Amino acid sequence: MIWSPLHRNGDMHSPRQPRLAPSVSLLAVLALLAFALPAHAYIGPGAGVALVSSFAVILVTLVIAAFAILLWPLRMTWRMLRRKKREKAVIKRFIVVGLDGQDPKITDRLMAEGKLPNFQKLAKQGGYHRLRTTYPSISPVAWSSFSTGTEPGKHNIFDFLDRDKRTYLPQLSSTAIGSVKKFFKLGRWRIPLEKPELRLLRRSKPFWTILGEYDIWSTVLRVPITFPPDEFYGAELSAMCVPDLLGTQGTFLLFTTRRSDETFKEGGLRFFLEGQGPTYVSEIQGPPNTFLEDEPPLTVPMGLEMDANGKGGTLSLDGETHRLEVGKLSPWIMLTFPAAPMVKVTGICRMQLTEAGEHVSLYVTPIALDPENPAMPVSHPSYYSTYLAKKIGPYSTLGLAEDTWALNEKVIDDGTFLQQSYDIDKEREEMFFAALEKLRSGSLSCVFDATDRIQHMFWRYMEDGHPAAEGIEAPEHANAIEELYQRNDGLVGRVMEKIGEGDVLLVISDHGFTSFRRGVNLNAWLLQEGYLKLKEGTDGSSEWLRDVDWSQTKAYVLGLAGMFLNVKGREEEGIVEASEMQALKDEIVAKLHNLRDEEKDAIGINDLFDTGRIYRGPYRVNAPDFIVGYNEGYRTSWDCATGMVSGPIFEDNVKAWSGDHCVDPRLVPGVLFANHPLDDSEDPGIVDIAPTVLRLFGIEPPEHMDGKPLYERSRFGRGTTASKADGSPAGGPTKKAAATAAG
Repeated sequence: MIWSPLHRNGDMHSPRQPRLAPSVSLLAVLALLAFALPAHAYIGPGAGVALVSSFAVILVTLVIAAFAILLWPLRMTWRMLRRKKREKAVIKRFIVVGLDGQDPKITDRLMAEGKLPNFQKLAKQGGYHRLRTTYPSISPVAWSSFSTGTEPGKHNIFDFLDRDKRTYLPQLSSTAIGSVKKFFKLGRWRIPLEKPELRLLRRSKPFWTILGEYDIWSTVLRVPITFPPDEFYGAELSAMCVPDLLGTQGTFLLFTTRRSDETFKEGGLRFFLEGQGPTYVSEIQGPPNTFLEDEPPLTVPMGLEMDANGKGGTLSLDGETHRLEVGKLSPWIMLTFPAAPMVKVTGICRMQLTEAGEHVSLYVTPIALDPENPAMPVSHPSYYSTYLAKKIGPYSTLGLAEDTWALNEKVIDDGTFLQQSYDIDKEREEMFFAALEKLRSGSLSCVFDATDRIQHMFWRYMEDGHPAAEGIEAPEHANAIEELYQRNDGLVGRVMEKIGEGDVLLVISDHGFTSFRRGVNLNAWLLQEGYLKLKEGTDGSSEWLRDVDWSQTKAYVLGLAGMFLNVKGREEEGIVEASEMQALKDEIVAKLHNLRDEEKDAIGINDLFDTGRIYRGPYRVNAPDFIVGYNEGYRTSWDCATGMVSGPIFEDNVKAWSGDHCVDPRLVPGVLFANHPLDDSEDPGIVDIAPTVLRLFGIEPPEHMDGKPLYERSRFGRGTTASKADGSPAGGPTKKAAATAAG
């Protein structure tokens, strides 16, 4: 998984006067002005808010479900008439358990020590291999190759971020978010008259869509780059890039009696708690109210009554009370923001009193979209998120749900972050086993994130010289990574108990992991080498390349893995002629090959990969011009990732975020465990999973797929029927209703 800099910066401010980061634009909403009709809302990553009437959503959902059931016989008849022909499936179920970021080196060591008995059993039963990742080795890229069976040049995802070629500002690479420009004004109210664009930018069909074309059911749980959700014959819960209720990729809130003018550098907003104790008041700010001209933030008043013993307090929100204890995360708490008559937006969060005494501080997780009544589409069918919430209880819908920024900013401690990560993994596990129980035939894919998040934040305890590495007074959670791998082993054991004859099980990771000790600011290097110039009177300290003089700049870096040339006719102010591109590329590649960090006497960058040579496909033109192959221990610096030019080329990384995978992809392969030996075990890649699924269900993989099937059909005998004769699905919230709505 990966870091996203599309957050709001935070500062101490009055609850009624929010100050928003300039990179966060506002997104208007679609609403219908009609008596008791739904007021829909859409919210986009880094783009603002969306409002919804919960009553209307429930009403519309019930109507849709009723029509779906009534029309089910006709739809099934039509489906059978249009059904594509295929060979018989040779398996019943194809199960993928994704453990984002599980590293083969750590896996090897713990298996050798006998600490992963279920992984060892699965390896002996079928096989264990390194799994080739993508260029770059970043989750949105790798999981897109997993789903489509194609390399980035064909699925169009090259990083977490892309740049706007007109403004050079960052934008999410996976989702296009539009804005509303037409309104009907009624006094102080504004009624949007159009629906903003919300579009998935991943290209090439995922394998579950192709399976659906042959009436084979798929359930897809939290696989990255599925927002907004795909429409296919199956059920899907979106993952990476689903925003929080503020429209960001995760903004935590801190309410405190400590006055400060300092801002959070990453992903947080600070609010002042008013009062002298034991009673304090403030308000929780939600999204801007786009129904009003000046778009004031929606708010919920908040009161906090501290206990005399200082161990806890009672929180009052919207007429309800919640008990809070110091150092303990609360259960999910519902927040309801009234926006207009019959229009409200809801979200959920967790809270923790982080200190009580002379000062009181209250941490609030990013406000996730309410899964029972989401302010924007997070699942397919639309009611699937509600179904899951009814079955397992409230759960986080945020794409990057674990609050790494609060730990980086030292607002929460290791224990709180681990609890958060484990709880989210438990939610995912309950979803997975509920889907597996219902799945009679078809595919099920589920990605678990804790491996990635905990390794990002706890790798520091594995470094040489750290007390945890030396075994000297190790911190309480110094063994968090090893303990996590053992938890994963337990999960694998429980899955294996549910696997029967005719099932294929793959346990995979999209990439491995390594240390992130030193940051590299390649914008500073480009400035030093003369490929980048600053505007007169600036020092390069502004974010998002705002200090760059594009009329004299030939190359720049934005995001986590890519470098771009400032090409004439492509970028708005490009100066590099097409005829000189290759010579310029070769020159920069030669200079950055084995770039040394003289202070540490080590190589910081192994190679620069020319995407014109490593990518094929129609979307290669959207790719960065280079992928940077950082050496182990190195990664793009925090400043460089946010478009800053000033500062040293190499610098120490002192954040809790101490492990990473945005390096030379050859250094961080993933893992592949299978319950059947692979027919082709020569350098398997994550791009091979999609054609494998199709082949085993009797579908010839499309010619455009870059992956190769890892199994031949002959291994599994003469073939079995993979679905019922009537074509009904193998799983989902209900048999008839899910089949109808998903169709």
